[in-house]
Amino acid sequence: MAARALMVSLVIVSLAIVPAMSMEYMVGGGNMWTLDIDYVEWAKDKTFYVGDKLVFMYNKEAHNVIKVNGTQFNGCVAPDPSNGAVLSSGYDVITLATPGKKWYICGFGRHCSDHKMKLVIDVLPQVATPAPAPSPSSAGGIAPKFCAWLISGAVSIIMMIKA
Repeated sequence: MAARALMVSLVIVSLAIVPAMSMEYMVGGGNMWTLDIDYVEWAKDKTFYVGDKLVFMYNKEAHNVIKVNGTQFNGCVAPDPSNGAVLSSGYDVITLATPGKKWYICGFGRHCSDHKMKLVIDVLPQVATPAPAPSPSSAGGIAPKFCAWLISGAVSIIMMIKA
């Protein structure tokens, strides 16, 4: 019986040691990527890690997404579109591949300068233990469901052992 309990305990522990799961963030939340949204406010309570994804959803006839440097960001200066930095599908997913500051703007008209269509975030290195997940309303991640499943499974196994 002790060997069986030890085996079940090892299974539970191995399930609990889950690699850090990346999060997917819809930029702007329900407002998406559009005019007159305060993206600084949107990002302020979020922690971004290498491996996380930013999802930009927008009207591709009216907006785009351009990754820029800090100087371009501050001046709302879009680089030459021929360098391939302009994303314009209306649904762009950017995987955060390296730590550091990241800057994004809309290059249409004066959307960046006059309508706050600009986002700056700090990306942290991947950590061994996952950070607390954002609330489902802000990120829509799977982590809370997985944790509930894991706890439910562990309780069921413990109940089987005691029976």
